[in-house]
Amino acid sequence: QVQLVESGGGLVQPGGSLRLSCAASGSRFSINAMGWYRQAPGKERELVATITRSSTIKYADSVKARFTISRDNAKNTVYLQMNSLKPEDTAVYYCWTSYVVGQYWGKGTPVTVTT
Repeated sequence: QVQLVESGGGLVQPGGSLRLSCAASGSRFSINAMGWYRQAPGKERELVATITRSSTIKYADSVKARFTISRDNAKNTVYLQMNSLKPEDTAVYYCWTSYVVGQYWGKGTPVTVTT
């Protein structure tokens, strides 16, 4: 059973930073891609950033130059460094992994950007 354990969400002021982490376990298959999606209240879930095993990266336009995704293949862990946070970044952030046998989601970690 694949498990994704997310950490690092919280409350931060505009302009602040947070770092999200997500560790995957429970599969004998290698992870193809990992990433982060987010869902704000009343909105659909949207892509934030993804990274493949060979480190091909994709960002949403709204987070380019502010967020940085990285991964540690040996630890099956993906990170999201979020800088210059804005109130519109407020959302529940979900970890996502893609294996050859399917895709999995974490339970989500809330990020709130407010004064």
